Amino acid sequence: NATGISTSQNTASIKVGDTRNITVSAVPADADDASAVVSAVTWSSSDDTKATVSATGVITGIAEGTATITATSGTFTSSVSVTVTAA
Repeated sequence: NATGISTSQNTASIKVGDTRNITVSAVPADADDASAVVSAVTWSSSDDTKATVSATGVITGIAEGTATITATSGTFTSSVSVTVTAA
């Protein structure tokens, strides 16, 4: 069984208006429940005024600043620290 999740990157720097797609994988990737763990992931942003994230993990830069994007699957979480810079 999976013991956690990981995001494709831990930090991201994007410009206002740009997008970045983040993917999630189960840890270990070959866990028998890996696909279920990944399909259950939900996304959230610590500050929607700086960066938003879609249900599929696409981050959009809204305004200069920082936000933490968090992927959650059950009790597992993994985060991406996002810095948004001027376009």
